[in-house]
Amino acid sequence: MGGKQDQDEEAYGKPAKYDPSFRGPIRNRSCTDIICCVLFFVFILGYIAVGILAWVYGDPKQVLYPRNSTGAYCGIGENKEKPYLLYFNIFSCVLNTNIIAIAQNGLTCPTPQVCVSSCPGAPWTVEPKQFSQTVEQVFYAADRKFCLPGVPGNMQVLQSLQQELCPSFLLPSTPALGRCFPWTNSTVPELPGISNTSISQSISGLLDSLNARDISVKIFEDFAQSWYWILVALGVALVLSLLFILLLRLVAGPLVFVLIIGVLSVLAYGIYHCWEEYRVLRDKGASISQLGFTTNLSAYRNVQETWLAALIILAVLEGVLLLMLIFLRQRICIAIALLKEASRAVGYMMSTMFYPLVTFALLLVCIAYWAIIALFLATSGQPQYVFWAPNSSLSGCEKVPMNTSCDPMEQVNSSCPGLMCVFQGYRSTGLAQRSLFNLQIYAVLGLFWTINWVLALGQCVLAGAFASFYWAFHKPRDIPTFPLGSAFLRTLRYHTGSLAFGALILTLVQIARVILEYIDHKLRGAQNPLTRCILCCFKCCLWCLEKFIKFLNRNAYIMIAIYGKNFCVSAKNAFMLLMRNIVRVVVLDKVTDLLLFFGKLLVVGGVGVLSFFFFTGRIPRLGKNFENPQLNYYWLPIMVCILGAYLIASGFFSVFGMCVDTLFLCFLEDLERNDGSADRPYYMSKSLLKILGKKNKGTPGDKKRKK
Repeated sequence: MGGKQDQDEEAYGKPAKYDPSFRGPIRNRSCTDIICCVLFFVFILGYIAVGILAWVYGDPKQVLYPRNSTGAYCGIGENKEKPYLLYFNIFSCVLNTNIIAIAQNGLTCPTPQVCVSSCPGAPWTVEPKQFSQTVEQVFYAADRKFCLPGVPGNMQVLQSLQQELCPSFLLPSTPALGRCFPWTNSTVPELPGISNTSISQSISGLLDSLNARDISVKIFEDFAQSWYWILVALGVALVLSLLFILLLRLVAGPLVFVLIIGVLSVLAYGIYHCWEEYRVLRDKGASISQLGFTTNLSAYRNVQETWLAALIILAVLEGVLLLMLIFLRQRICIAIALLKEASRAVGYMMSTMFYPLVTFALLLVCIAYWAIIALFLATSGQPQYVFWAPNSSLSGCEKVPMNTSCDPMEQVNSSCPGLMCVFQGYRSTGLAQRSLFNLQIYAVLGLFWTINWVLALGQCVLAGAFASFYWAFHKPRDIPTFPLGSAFLRTLRYHTGSLAFGALILTLVQIARVILEYIDHKLRGAQNPLTRCILCCFKCCLWCLEKFIKFLNRNAYIMIAIYGKNFCVSAKNAFMLLMRNIVRVVVLDKVTDLLLFFGKLLVVGGVGVLSFFFFTGRIPRLGKNFENPQLNYYWLPIMVCILGAYLIASGFFSVFGMCVDTLFLCFLEDLERNDGSADRPYYMSKSLLKILGKKNKGTPGDKKRKK
């Protein structure tokens, strides 16, 4: 027995030895993982260079603003008062291609386009008797400012229509994405190859997918009416989350046992229900031998073997949980005591509860910077213009080099009817364009690495603050004055490289998962069952690997915050310490998960129910100042309140979870380092000492302990 115990001890490292100079997080430390720190800073400089390159070559206005036929933007510059784009004959693009292709090409169509101040509100068609009149009489005098810029007023209407300088008809339109799209119920003029049915079918899908103006206006109105009540609901979620954590020191024990009894009761009811169903079907003689094999899974509910199997499974689970409750009751009590101690630590350091706001702000910066870079890179390139005519087979167009480059600022003088210099797209040549894919990959890698580094920074900072609480012998007298600020500065100064190292390992695994998902998406239509099975196994393995690395990194950051060693040594020491106490790790993890799940359920459910009853007007006699607003979609603010409450509860409980994990590692180190003597007293709380049956033999309170 003794030899086996020694072998296990050697397999997972030797217990930590007593160090008389150790009094909590080491202050006299040096920089760790310097090579990775330099690599991270070089990468950040490259990330900034990519942003500068994208800023120089990118042109996001093409996404935000539509272009007319000459390539000029609508809504800015000389067209500032003309924010909408009008297609002379939008049906030409609808009839010649499909809606998806139009969207992929930036909603460009092979028809003249002009920037207008407002979309047409009534149908209109050029009559034959107006062909001999001038553009001034037919268009300008009637306030139809829909011709291309520079069309003289004394030009005949027939000539302007032949050269496609003015539209031959107008339809009542509505703006969507800065473009004028016809109404589906509008009367269409008689045009070659175009019918009311074809246009209605073609445009309806485009309008259904793009024109959300009415819905967006209603949503905006709902937010304008209910935004302050949403803030009130989020404030309630914040208060509930904080109260739940602070009150755990009083109710953690009863609450955990109530939850455990609740789980056992649910399983017991499941056993009873399965027995009743099994007994009824047994008396009827309904057996699986009569049913046979079928793909209709609901049919198996009517055979006795199904309920018998469910009964056995639930009974086994009930028995296992009861045995665990009996034999692991001391470890459950330790977990409860650590939860109470974590609540006490949070009460002494309330600033830690609001540190997620710092993490959220840094994450917002990382995501916004990547989004801007991606937008600018996607829109990089110089505009390209080519010659285009509505019918290149007409007389006079034979010698015109169609689809060749041209200058939109020069006047087009040709006998080809309707010849124009139109915007085609953006050139794919140039420094940024040739390396566009590589730059996008670099930006994605930067996104993952910076996000993981920010999360690692938050974990290490909180671990340093909570460790200073545990290793303070006289609480709260020995707790540092600014534990969170000291931990933040200490982490940035000494351990940026270690955090970058851990974040890089996690980033590589996540990038591998993204690549695997991309391959799976591309091969989904052609893959056979064997390939699908292999990809599924690979994805499952990478998911498990990512979870393990997150767990290992989290505990490594705690050891870094306490001892100031590099990432590899800290990860090894944390892993060995946890493996030497694996049963305690599992019990504490499950008890904490159960308690925090209940807390999230309480906060989110409470805010959701309260929001539902308020916004639906089901709370009477609130008074005039507390009347529910009149909304178009009452579910919208309810969903926002629920989502906001979940984010707030997750932020608060993530801090609490980090506090529990930090105190747990400190507790395990305390057990291995100290023995309760006058020279080596335990730092744990009196409740933990009582549960373990230990006590400090001497009180070193008279000794002045230096940190």
